[in-house]
Amino acid sequence: MDLEEFNSTPADRLRPALAACCDVPRWVDGILAKRPYGDLAALTAVADQSLRELDDNEVDRALQAHPRIGDRPQGASAEASWSRKEQSGVGDDPEVRQAIAEGNRQYEERFGRVFLICATGLSAQDMLASLRERLTHDDATEAPVVHEELRKIALLRLAKVVDA
Repeated sequence: MDLEEFNSTPADRLRPALAACCDVPRWVDGILAKRPYGDLAALTAVADQSLRELDDNEVDRALQAHPRIGDRPQGASAEASWSRKEQSGVGDDPEVRQAIAEGNRQYEERFGRVFLICATGLSAQDMLASLRERLTHDDATEAPVVHEELRKIALLRLAKVVDA
């Protein structure tokens, strides 16, 4: 949809598309409340600032909508389709896929949440290197990294919703 359609679509019809970008009701409501947007830069600025203001509980909520790196989400939903495309760099090398699966398990045990990375444009080796490096973080170091990765993913997805 273009920006004009984004501005005029009823909120109840637009809400699922925004939640697919970042499943945090306060973020979705904030985007909707500030319509109409004069240009894509204004929408992106509001979305970006709102993402930066998410608290830890909201980040945790948003993470629940994201599959593990290396999983191949099924279905026709926007989230599943976007995840498949975003993670296309994982590839089919069984050794790398196994290493990522093991890293995911270690990450989830250590941090109690899914490993999140903005995978768009990254190779499997890039993702694996980041996963291994982030496993060395403590909670205080990792939390802002997760928040930033979520922010990047949400903004990329919002640009897919509003393809001006």
